[in-house]
Amino acid sequence: MSDYDLLVVGSANADLVIGVERRPAAGETVLGSDLAVHPGGKGANQAVAAARLGARTALLARVGDDAHGRLLLDSQRAAGVDTAGVLVGGAPTGVALITVDPSGDNSIVVSPGANGRLTPADVRAAGSLFRASRVVSTQLEIPLETVVEVVRGLAPGSRFVLNPSPPRPLPAELLAACDPLIVNEHEAKVILGEACVSDVPEDWARTLLSKGPRSVVVTLGAQGSLVASSEGMTRVPSVKVDAVDTTGAGDAFTAALAWRLGTGSSLAAAAAYASRVGAAAVTKRGAQESFPTAAEVASL
Repeated sequence: MSDYDLLVVGSANADLVIGVERRPAAGETVLGSDLAVHPGGKGANQAVAAARLGARTALLARVGDDAHGRLLLDSQRAAGVDTAGVLVGGAPTGVALITVDPSGDNSIVVSPGANGRLTPADVRAAGSLFRASRVVSTQLEIPLETVVEVVRGLAPGSRFVLNPSPPRPLPAELLAACDPLIVNEHEAKVILGEACVSDVPEDWARTLLSKGPRSVVVTLGAQGSLVASSEGMTRVPSVKVDAVDTTGAGDAFTAALAWRLGTGSSLAAAAAYASRVGAAAVTKRGAQESFPTAAEVASL
């Protein structure tokens, strides 16, 4: 049996959040709420989300030797994440500047900080974590060459999940390992580039599959998600809730899906469960503090 259900390799940021009546236009200043500081980053978020659900989770990341780094480590440990793979030092902890409007939509600017110093050598040095993990999940808030090294370090039989956010063109080696590649509309269109000639999600998924991934999940917001593999395509409906703050909801979805795949769920069943987790997350403010437990998901 694997020691970990999920190993997350990725970013850890301090989220600096301000509520605004509306996001400013170019050259405009608007007043916002008091500044709130929360633990975040797509990698750290995924690790906490999975651990809250009951997954045995480890995180491989880098933070600064500073107050934000200590905040992140404390939040991981409080959720039950194994932080043996979290490296400290080399640069200040990454920071995300987030504005949230009254509808719950957010805009985010990220300063990578220590995340940009998570290197391929760090991945190679963490071989024992990879050998002990059933599923490995990552994103693109760390250097692309580090993500490629994650693929090269996968243990036989382990599954690789990638959410390419922020999106960029991906090398064939990386795409071929994805099972699944999880994208929203914007990420799908960036990765497809000139090959994106349709506004139909099924066409995006079909073209993405042709680029090498073993499976693809396209998240469609209120319209749910689309799962696709060589076995066909299935639409998975969303769960209707009153959204308060969408920050971190995509990370909760990805973490839940990756964990459920590792337990043997089908792609469609894992996506259906992940939709419930993501829906629960948007009913509370913040990222990590909004992530539900398994009991909260069951009661939704």
